[in-house]
This record gives sequence, C-alpha cells and structure tokens, in this order.
Amino acid sequence: MTPNIPETTKKRVVIIGAGFGGLKIARDLADSEDFQIVLIDKNNYHQFQPLFYQVATAGLEPSAISFPLRLAFHYYKDVHVRITEVTELRTDSQEIITQLGAISYDYLILAIGADTNFFGQKNIQEKALPMKSVGEALGLRNRLLENFENALVSDSDDVRQGLMTVVVVGGGPTGVEVSGTLAEMKRHVLPKDYPELDFDLMKVYIVESGGELLGPMSKNAQIKSKEYLEQLGVNVFLNTRVTDFDGKYAYLNNGEKIRTNNLVWAAGIKANFIEGLNPEILARGGRIKVNRYNQIEGHQNIFAIGDVAFMTEDAYPNGHPQVAQPAIQQGKLLSKNLPRLLRGNPLEEFTYKDLGSMATVGRNLAVVDLPFWRFQGFFAWLTWMFVHLMSIVGVKNRLLIFINWLWNYVTYDQSLRLIIKQKSPKAED
Repeated sequence: MTPNIPETTKKRVVIIGAGFGGLKIARDLADSEDFQIVLIDKNNYHQFQPLFYQVATAGLEPSAISFPLRLAFHYYKDVHVRITEVTELRTDSQEIITQLGAISYDYLILAIGADTNFFGQKNIQEKALPMKSVGEALGLRNRLLENFENALVSDSDDVRQGLMTVVVVGGGPTGVEVSGTLAEMKRHVLPKDYPELDFDLMKVYIVESGGELLGPMSKNAQIKSKEYLEQLGVNVFLNTRVTDFDGKYAYLNNGEKIRTNNLVWAAGIKANFIEGLNPEILARGGRIKVNRYNQIEGHQNIFAIGDVAFMTEDAYPNGHPQVAQPAIQQGKLLSKNLPRLLRGNPLEEFTYKDLGSMATVGRNLAVVDLPFWRFQGFFAWLTWMFVHLMSIVGVKNRLLIFINWLWNYVTYDQSLRLIIKQKSPKAED
C-alpha cells in the first residue's frame, strides 16, 4: 500500500488528528493557494467528544455526534484525507511513517489529542469502561444494556446488584454528566423496560479523589452539582480514590468496597505520543512543550495544538485546560500564522480566551460559568444545550440531536436502547 498523495509545487501541511483543532486548521486552509493539506486520522470521521456520554447512556446514536471527514472537504481539490495510523516521526528527513507508508511534509501539525489515563493501575485498565471515543461509548452502552438483560434472568440478588450498579470514577464534567444521566434512567426509563427487576438494587456512585466536583469551576457550580446529583439519588464520594477493581468489587482507599460489575473510568487523561519525538520536550501528562506560536521545542516547522500541547502563559502557568476551546483557538491562529511563516512575516502569539465552562447534571439541571456571569438550574440547562448544539459539525447532525433531545424531554424516554454488536467478515489483504 502507498499513501498516493499527488506531488505538488505547494507547501505540504500534514495534520495528524481530526479533532477540534486539526479539523479547524484543515477547514481554514482548505482553499489556500499556498498549501496542500493532508489530514490523517485513524477514523474517517470527526467525533464530538462532549456528547460521548449521551451515546453511552442511549440518548444519541453514534452517527449523530460524528461527521464524515471526506464530506467536509467535498469541494476542495487540495485536501487529501488518509485513514491510517502514524507509527513514527522522522524529523531529519521531514517525513512521517504510517501504516500506508511514508508521507513527507513541509509543515507538520500534531493534533493527536489525549487518551484515558489509568495511572498505572493494571486491573482497572483491563476491566474498567473508558469513554474517550465513539467506539468506547458504544461499548459502554452495550455493556450496560447487556447487564440488565442478564440481571433479568439471574436468580441471585447479589449478582443482580453487581450487574445493575454503576461506579463512575472522576468528578469532572464527564463523570458528573454520566452519573446524572444514569440516575435519571433509573427513575424514568429502565423500570419501564424491566418491570420485573427491583431497582432498589441499582446504585449509582460517583467517586472523586478531590474535595469537590467540577474542580476547575466556581464554588457555586461545585456545590450545586453535588446537590443536584444527590437529589437524583447519586451517591457522591469526595476525597476518595478507587484503588482496585476486580470486575465484581470496586475497592476504595478508605477500606470500603462496592459491589459492581461496572466501573466507568473518567478520572484522567494523558497526551498521545508518537515515536520519534524527543522525550526531553515532554511535560507533565506527556504533553509536548510548545512556544506561544505552538512550535515544538527545537523545530520551526513542527507544531502541536490542543490537548497534546503544553503552552504556558502568565494566567496558565500549568498549561491550558485540556478541553475543546484551546484546541479550536490554537487551530484558528495557526491557520493564520502558517502563511505568515511561509512569507517570513512576524507571527502572532497565542493568548487563550476563556469562554467559560459548563456541565449538565440532569433534566433542567446544569451549571454554567461564563466570564461575566455564573448561574445554575433550568436556564443553565438551556444554555448548555444551545452551546453544544451549535458546536456540532453538520446541519443534519444538529437537527437529529435536537429532535432526540425534544423527544426525550417530552416523553421522559430515550428510544435508542439497542445492543449493537460488531460482526464483519475478515478483510482480504
């Protein structure tokens, strides 16, 4: 196999990763007269990570939060999408090695994002349920639904409790949103599907090692999110860590253990890594040290953006938060700086503009911290929905999500509780 990328007199910009930042740069430079764009990702779609939890809890189909990469570039002849994995970076020869072969570059942008961080806990890594991709979210949905089917035919209350109970590790937005949604499903949805089951056996826990939920948000948001979860019946454990998980019990650092077959791991992330990078340029969490132009140390034509980039400002001495906005803003500026770099003009430094943080806890319940206003409750919930709906790529996806949300709100039900198992013939070489 070969990448089959046409030769060109333009400068070639290779972008690894089609997340928020990578897709932003590719779209901004798509009609450039200066550059040929090569966009590389292991998936043929862009995925909207903030709504993974809704796929995992049967609120949305995977296709609603995914957008085909090739569809985004139908009308651009000098954008070339390749679906492959990058195995090595060779800076001396200015090329990357992929499963399709070598691809040369004039400018290289690493937008490779981050993956789940299990902090070296082998049992948890093998048995817990992560949620850092659409595939993992769908796997979590399948597991939860299969467990309810198995609980229905079990003759042991202990087994049923383990199958039905869920422990969510991590008190960030993902953990709060997953646990809140599961608690609402326990109240309004699952008893209608499984009337023979005793839902007093089902418990939902959220375990956070810190002293509050939603650590980076305001004190009011932290307090309210805990209140909302407890109103929904979620057991909130703060200043507590899960030290082990054997598939049947989650063990806590206070000596307690929780009977559960389902441990959802939303406790941390670590930057992805490509062989060939100098380990000396890595910061905490595996992030790549970059300057204010997103250039990695020691290279003028290699950039890192988003979750994988470690950039410090006076206001962010420990780097920017690993969320969508820094990636989008860095991608937007870099798409303007590349033509300046090509022409030898001065580059503009990146300054992160914090647009705020938000998290939804449940129906009519959310917390929002904007730079100029902090609020909670029903209006915060509407704000959360509007912001996320407008951030989705594709008009069709926005319409599908809006219809699903409206239906769920009116009927108190999600209609997507399908167990979809992968089965396909083996591909020929």
